[in-house]
Amino acid sequence: MAYPEPQPTNAARPRHSKLLRCIAIILLALIVLVGLAVLITWLVVRPKRIEYTVEDASIHNFNLTDNHLNATFNFAIRSYNPNSRVSIYYDSIDASVQYKDQTLAFNVVDPFFQPHGNVTRLDVKLTAQYVPLSGSKPKDISHERSSGGIEIIVLLKARIRFRVGAWKSKDRTLIIWCPHVLVRYSRSNNFPRTYCDTEL
Repeated sequence: MAYPEPQPTNAARPRHSKLLRCIAIILLALIVLVGLAVLITWLVVRPKRIEYTVEDASIHNFNLTDNHLNATFNFAIRSYNPNSRVSIYYDSIDASVQYKDQTLAFNVVDPFFQPHGNVTRLDVKLTAQYVPLSGSKPKDISHERSSGGIEIIVLLKARIRFRVGAWKSKDRTLIIWCPHVLVRYSRSNNFPRTYCDTEL
């Protein structure tokens, strides 16, 4: 005598659905808690943009021969951290001088730590050694030199980390762009302060 096969029960399905629902609720709660923590931290810390200015600039040992440039650029750059709780680690800093669309000189600035509310002065020296100038740049630089100075761009690229109390952020790239820096061929007491833009 044949007996009908028992049909599978659906008891496992509701149990499975309840488990998935619990996991989803837990994940959603974690996301909300992390979001609230980030929001509260931001409201407490209130991070402000770091301020950079070029306070002084000059050129020494200038020589332009056969469209090749030799020169030493000196800059005094002021870094102001206006934050009351955020300190900054500068792990590496690359500095360069650009004239129009060409890089004239490059150097590395020593790493440093900047506490909150601190002003740090960076003395940056960059040397151009027999750099070939393209296009009309030799003529343009010679023409500007007759007026006592040339207008260049100072560019800093830094790898930084933020610190708030014992917490430290992951490293990020900070770009500091200082356009229209009028560099004199000798130091001047009337150097026009140049304000820089920053991008993080």
